[in-house]
Amino acid sequence: MKKTTLVTTFIFLCSISIFGQQAIDNTYRIKINAFLTNVYYETLHSKATVQIDSTAVNNRKKTVELYVNPALSYLPMRENTVRHIYDSVRQYLPGQIKKYRLAIYSDKQEISNLIPNFYRTAHKDKSRIIAPKVKTPLVTNLSDPAGKAGKGLANNHIALWQSHGYYYEQKLGRWEWQRARIFQTVEDLYTQSYVVPFLVPMLENAGANVLLPRERDYNKTELIIDNDGSSPATAYRETSGSEAWRNTENPGFANPKKVYLDGENPFGMGSARQVKTVAKGKESVVEWSFDVPQKGTYGVYVAYQSTKNSADDACYTVHHAGGETRFAVNQQMGGGTWIFLGYFPFEPGKENKVVLSNKSRKAGRTIVADAVKVGGGMGNIARMPNVRGFESVNAKSSESATRTQTSVTAIPYSPETSGYPRYAEGSRYWQQWAGIPDSIYNRSEGKNDYTDDYASRGVWVNYLAGGSPVLPKAEGLKIPIDLAFAFHSDAGTLWGDSIVGTLGIYMTHFNDERFENGTSRQASRDLTELIMQQITDDVRRNFEPDWTRRPMWNRSYAEARTPNVPTMLLELLSHQNFADMRYGLDPAFRFTVSRAVYKGMLKFIASQYNRPYVVQPLPVKDFAAAFSGDTEVELSWQPTPDPSEPSAQPAKYIVYTRIDGGGFDNGIVVTSAQCKLPIEKDKIYSYRVVAANDGGKSFPSEILSVCRRSNQKSEALIVNGFTRVSAPFSFTTTNDSIAGFAGIVDNGVPYISDHHFTGQMHEFRRVIPWMDDDAAGFGDSNADYETTEIAGNTFDYPYVHGQGFAEAGYSFVSCSAAAVENGTVSLSKYRLVDWILGKQREWSVARGAMPPKYKTFSPEIQEIVTDYCNGGGNILISGAFVGSDFWDNPRATDRDRNWAEQTLKFKLRNSNGAVAGKIKSAASPFASIVGNYEYYNTPNSESYAVEHPEAIEPAGNNAYTVFRYAENNRSAGIIFKGEKYRSCVLGFPIEAIKDQHKKNELIGGILKAME
Repeated sequence: MKKTTLVTTFIFLCSISIFGQQAIDNTYRIKINAFLTNVYYETLHSKATVQIDSTAVNNRKKTVELYVNPALSYLPMRENTVRHIYDSVRQYLPGQIKKYRLAIYSDKQEISNLIPNFYRTAHKDKSRIIAPKVKTPLVTNLSDPAGKAGKGLANNHIALWQSHGYYYEQKLGRWEWQRARIFQTVEDLYTQSYVVPFLVPMLENAGANVLLPRERDYNKTELIIDNDGSSPATAYRETSGSEAWRNTENPGFANPKKVYLDGENPFGMGSARQVKTVAKGKESVVEWSFDVPQKGTYGVYVAYQSTKNSADDACYTVHHAGGETRFAVNQQMGGGTWIFLGYFPFEPGKENKVVLSNKSRKAGRTIVADAVKVGGGMGNIARMPNVRGFESVNAKSSESATRTQTSVTAIPYSPETSGYPRYAEGSRYWQQWAGIPDSIYNRSEGKNDYTDDYASRGVWVNYLAGGSPVLPKAEGLKIPIDLAFAFHSDAGTLWGDSIVGTLGIYMTHFNDERFENGTSRQASRDLTELIMQQITDDVRRNFEPDWTRRPMWNRSYAEARTPNVPTMLLELLSHQNFADMRYGLDPAFRFTVSRAVYKGMLKFIASQYNRPYVVQPLPVKDFAAAFSGDTEVELSWQPTPDPSEPSAQPAKYIVYTRIDGGGFDNGIVVTSAQCKLPIEKDKIYSYRVVAANDGGKSFPSEILSVCRRSNQKSEALIVNGFTRVSAPFSFTTTNDSIAGFAGIVDNGVPYISDHHFTGQMHEFRRVIPWMDDDAAGFGDSNADYETTEIAGNTFDYPYVHGQGFAEAGYSFVSCSAAAVENGTVSLSKYRLVDWILGKQREWSVARGAMPPKYKTFSPEIQEIVTDYCNGGGNILISGAFVGSDFWDNPRATDRDRNWAEQTLKFKLRNSNGAVAGKIKSAASPFASIVGNYEYYNTPNSESYAVEHPEAIEPAGNNAYTVFRYAENNRSAGIIFKGEKYRSCVLGFPIEAIKDQHKKNELIGGILKAME
């Protein structure tokens, strides 16, 4: 006993000499805490307390360790940041300890370990690298003239999703959104407005294969073509060559039911067909043919099975309105679910089909043919309260997975579907329709659809990756997923113009800080940091210098914790905060954020694979199309520089062609910013251009059109001056008591189209609080437009106007307004110019932190148009804000108004000219101006809405009213008939007139009057 006591005493005395626990007293701690707290504030511009939790001083080894609370780990760490922290903290240490080796820890990590590999000049952390060697990706577009994006995301696979979705709430016995309708949208749809139209195409343009657990096609039509039975107006056909088709051993897809109940898997209800590959000789093919109910763009999916001997180059050819597009599908992965090929234009009555051949590089391998899916469709999963009991509480994603009390309903419910398009539904239901095992999506055993939805997404990622080098020991689809990404918006409100901003969430404190393959989960922090930094930089540069960068949280949210690949959960902004949503509803903001996310992912994957990267270019600008011969057209454009990304320079361009109303072809590559192409007379040719480099492809340019008439009356130039995309009109008041979005003033302009609009906002009082999702308080919005496509700026209006010119016997070319302003295009070459303004108006985003954009006529263009008219040129101008941009605009000048009156010969009478959507011709000297017309005046799926076109009146002699609004007889359009030139100005956009024949009639009458 005495011996034991002596040993214990000796160890204790040694510990005093080695670990000087009192060496850093509170005086020094307070100073260090104050310094670190200040670093936090200077970095994030928000307040938090950073403090030392404990210290360890080893006098024998001369080391000192400071353990700081997790707040320090919330910061973005760089080598200079870490160096600054160490150098400064050392100065606060007492006496000789300053010379000790110092280590500072936060959230269980020495802070230099928080520096992402991407930002390290040396000492890369190999333990956090997952870089599977992939020779053949899941899907390759063989018809893409851009080729492989070698410094982009070629051979990479990304799993991502857009937050929540429509779901069945068992305790209420109804389908509902997972969040409230607020500020004209709902998070369940709102995050899709980034993911589907912007982020996914950017990643695919960089070469990535992108997988989603929700439907990505907005079409409500869905066609299933299958060997076990198909939709009406479809057909499945086989042709056997030297190898014969036969059934596979395992069940395949079939669609025998209109609705599916809990646990029913359509991918186990039918059969599939297989054939051996041939390298030469007579091929065997399967053809899935179909007719579509209406012209449009549809998504195409294929299904097959993966076998031990599957081919990695199954050749699918999609025949569409623009031609044929070929794909190589690696059937060694992805079998037993829907695999997306792309979006394609289809027309009724045409030869629409998908063809699979057994031709391959190697003979003797297996190709499997199962079903083809065209379009998104309506939800077909029927739900009802679980008869054995349902969970009465919806646990949050950040809460532990515990079973809650169950309830049994006394109401005799029957299974019901959502009645909504499949894209609106949560991932739980898509996964069932896509053949994912019910053990993945049915986490609650049918008792809680809400928790199933968010809990299944991470498990779905692991199922995709199971059996691949990423997750080799697990069962799954063998797809080597590089990263996963959950796109959310957050809740929370702040007063006035304060921004809630961007929060990033990741999770390392799980499974001993490692993924199942042994890689460090710090890779998730790297991913989160790169995306957070990119979003903050780009938003502050382009939209809001005071955009709030919130912390990076290492927290146990299911979507961040469950995936066994590097994963980030993004809370971009607060959908509940008005100041955030003034930016968030702007399409240009959504493009910028999506590009930032793409760039963050690109840089992360480049650092994982230790390879250089190139950022895909921005869309080209200054586009122009002109005749260079009787049957030849010359196209020219300019690259758009990206000051923030020097590598985003085009190396080549792809020019796509459309003839008349068909689809665009697969494009041709040109190496300079111009090209000449042949045309045939009396056909309308349309063109768009994409810039490309080793990092991938840009978004497309606007669309320009030309037509050479055989017996032309004259040549006209159509100028596209309608470039605006924007959020709805929003307002605040001086005392800040009311604020909001007012679509009655201006619904804004979607990019191409929007699918997140639920209805107009009706609660403008800031003080009204949220009570529940059916009473959202300030920002509460209607639901009457839910799942309605809202048409926006298609950037295709030269074709719309051009049809009227061609019908009237005019040849025409077209260009962007910027090409006129920079001198690329001279108006003087044309007897008539048609200037499209649409809903162009000078416009500021949100609080106006950046200069306004989208002015109808800049001072430079005003001078060009004046010179053109004085030289004998005639001009037609139409737009919804043609007058108010000069009169009812605080930035307009007297020069603007004088120019409108003296050159164009009109003046504004009322910026709220009409609301009923009807126009009639007025008595005038121009006999060709006749007829009644209707325009789109409310949000709809066919055309952008013109809420209140302008009443404009003639200014000066020889100017006459030629159109009036039917409900009030206000002047809607004028024609000036001068000695040198003629001008026609319309207070409504021509392209917003209903029915193309009526547009042609209106244009034809104006052209006769202008002769």
